[in-house]
Amino acid sequence: MSLRFSWSRLDELNTHDFYNIVKAREAVFVVEQRCAYQEIDELDPLAWHLSATVDGQLAAYIRVVGPGDKFAEPSIGRVMTLKAFRGHQYGRALMGEAVRFTEQTYPGLGIKIGAQVYLNVFYESFGFKRISEPYDEDGIPHIDMVKPASHA
Repeated sequence: MSLRFSWSRLDELNTHDFYNIVKAREAVFVVEQRCAYQEIDELDPLAWHLSATVDGQLAAYIRVVGPGDKFAEPSIGRVMTLKAFRGHQYGRALMGEAVRFTEQTYPGLGIKIGAQVYLNVFYESFGFKRISEPYDEDGIPHIDMVKPASHA
């Protein structure tokens, strides 16, 4: 089972692919995490959307928003792997691709994320450093983290 990455802007996604992304995001962030919030938001039309598929099925997803859209720095968010595809390190591959793309697309700016506290060590493994105390976001403890700009 090989992971295939596909980057798109919202207006480049066909209806079927967008439906699968929304369905997956709601399954993970709203249903699994029992978090009632507006999952589709004003950042979706501005974002780069990364779908990771296995044998044509959506396995994982992430979005990247540009500098100034959420934070001063570009930001990676909505990081998720669907339940049926967990345990294969797809989340690690997905995050690695998102960091690579973000640093290439927005060089010299660093990356800022709002991370669930329990994933702190995962994000640290990509070079992110905690920059805030824990705070509540939709009933889930979060922290802000930054990956400093890499200098070639």
